[in-house]
Amino acid sequence: MNFGGIPPSYSAYESSPIIILPVPFDATSTWIKGADRGPDAILEASANMELYDIETDSEVYLKGIHTAKPVVEESSPEVLAQKVHDKVLKFLEDDKFVVTLGGEHSVTIGAVQAFAEKIPGLCVLQIDAHTDLRQEYEGSRFNHACVMARVREWCPIVQVGIRSMDVVEIPYVARDRVFFAKDIVGGLTGWIDDVIEMLDYHVYVTIDLDGFDPSIMPATGTPEPGGLYYYDVVNLMRKLIIKKKLVGFDVVELCPIENNKASDFLASKLIYQLLSYQFKDIK
Repeated sequence: MNFGGIPPSYSAYESSPIIILPVPFDATSTWIKGADRGPDAILEASANMELYDIETDSEVYLKGIHTAKPVVEESSPEVLAQKVHDKVLKFLEDDKFVVTLGGEHSVTIGAVQAFAEKIPGLCVLQIDAHTDLRQEYEGSRFNHACVMARVREWCPIVQVGIRSMDVVEIPYVARDRVFFAKDIVGGLTGWIDDVIEMLDYHVYVTIDLDGFDPSIMPATGTPEPGGLYYYDVVNLMRKLIIKKKLVGFDVVELCPIENNKASDFLASKLIYQLLSYQFKDIK
């Protein structure tokens, strides 16, 4: 499978500026297992997606989208982070725009490390239900509950959609850089502009799908009520791409549900929508 079911003429590595990197890893998730099936579910759904984007009046796949071989690691998040780092760094050295598909959220660690090494002044926008700021969890500093603690060692972060955290994370939360879901969903005005203003110019985005409300995204390992909706995220990303430089992103924590393909399709559509924005001169 490749992303979008794209023919070989538009999916060869050499001619494709966009790389889709599947990382089917699920060793540290703590409730519902199955995020390792997320990348395949996204790829399958994407093959049933219309490749014309109405909003941008474009077909971004014509630019070239290559789906790389999956990064495989069965047990160690530390080893996984190094494998993802090495693979992403190689793509960046080849001047590719990299989209990483999780897998659980720990796959983000190696990706961000590679971007931070390659791009000075990087910052990270996190869309998520959880702060993920534990310093370690269940014996690992690379657990999916620790991802933003590791990311913040390399670059500043802004967190959007947060509505769940543990008391041990309180000392590590920069509340002036957190946009809580209760405020956004409750009608906070100007929040998108405030998020954009807080970001540095070069931005990497990590999208944990549990940032969405479970009414539209039930297929996650840790669904939390009271989340964001599709156009909350799309409108934020559209303005980010206009005002800043999006250097790459990931979509993680899809835990597919049998006979419920809507979540898989939302994830694939979201990716394609963001690529359409990124490779079209939108205003």
